[in-house]
Amino acid sequence: MVWSPSVALAFVVAAILPGLIISLITTSLVRRWAPRLGLVDLPNERKVHITPTPLGGGIGIWTGLVVPFAIAQLIVWYATQHPDVTFSTPILQKAWDFAQPHLAGYQAKAMSLWTLLTLATVLAVVGLLDDLTGLGWKIRLAVQFAVASIVVWFLDWKLSFFLDIPLLPDIVTLFWIVALINSFNMLDNMDGLSAGIAGIGSFMLASVLLLAPDPATAGPQLFVGGFLLVLTGSILGFLYHNRPPAKIFMGDAGSYLIGFCMAVMTILATFGSYEDNRQHAILAPLCILAVPLYDLITVLYIRLREGRSPFQADKCHFSHRLVEMGFSKTSAVLVIYLLTMTCGLGAMLLHQVDRVGAVLVLMLVFCVLCLIALIERAARRKDRNRAE
Repeated sequence: MVWSPSVALAFVVAAILPGLIISLITTSLVRRWAPRLGLVDLPNERKVHITPTPLGGGIGIWTGLVVPFAIAQLIVWYATQHPDVTFSTPILQKAWDFAQPHLAGYQAKAMSLWTLLTLATVLAVVGLLDDLTGLGWKIRLAVQFAVASIVVWFLDWKLSFFLDIPLLPDIVTLFWIVALINSFNMLDNMDGLSAGIAGIGSFMLASVLLLAPDPATAGPQLFVGGFLLVLTGSILGFLYHNRPPAKIFMGDAGSYLIGFCMAVMTILATFGSYEDNRQHAILAPLCILAVPLYDLITVLYIRLREGRSPFQADKCHFSHRLVEMGFSKTSAVLVIYLLTMTCGLGAMLLHQVDRVGAVLVLMLVFCVLCLIALIERAARRKDRNRAE
């Protein structure tokens, strides 16, 4: 079957819908069970919610991610045992005709897929334990670096730089994974914020990979793009319950899972190559994730500047600072959504432009971040003048 807009749309819907439905139902069940399991987030001075709220939404996201791939694995196994199977329903037969040429490729990547999901599950379990008992930051960070080390040195999955500098890809990839895990964890400070940004980011990354041809095959990158779409569906199913006012939070289990999967997918994806002179396209993930990384960097800077531990939770995140400027909580979340989409739209152009165009795209993203910083600075100066 030829890859066309209608086939692409069907692929997107088929990838998103199962995870969305499974996550939606599972999160609803977790909402009921969470108080009995002790998964409740109590209000305090560093949190914005004022009523006890169930935790454990990460379980719903995990289920919405893992179960569709488990079902897909069973279908692939059945297909290998019954290669001549047909369907009486036209839509199912068309879906089967599309899937058949890709079954061998899926099988070849099955080990990588389940290794990835296993490592993601380890991080989700550590996050769930933290939600339940409050693990120390040293333990959490050690596990994150351990999992990232397995990705880099055991699985040999690394970022591409088109530079022959020993150990540079290893070190940058290691810190990239840990940074994204903690970035999405830090973003989980307002209703719908972290899940919404993750949903936007994963969908935009998937769009780039389905629109930009793989340099090796000249076709869409179905494995990584499909994984990101399934992740998008699982996030959207949870987001229905997490929208303001949130009925449940994802907790560390969900943010660790999302951050790790997003990081690894940016590593496994192919955004550019020497052959097509599009090396600059490797910066697409940086554009899409610019706002979460801005939040991470500015929060760490503020804490260190004030002489506090960078791991001490507080209310100095970008979303909190927008609320201090006069935005409502919902408006602050929507502003961050819009900023993320603005930067992400630039990323979707990188594979279509030359180096001059890439510089312009990067300047656009840089100007957006500078505009944010200048507005924040003006607001802080106004507050200081008012206090004096």
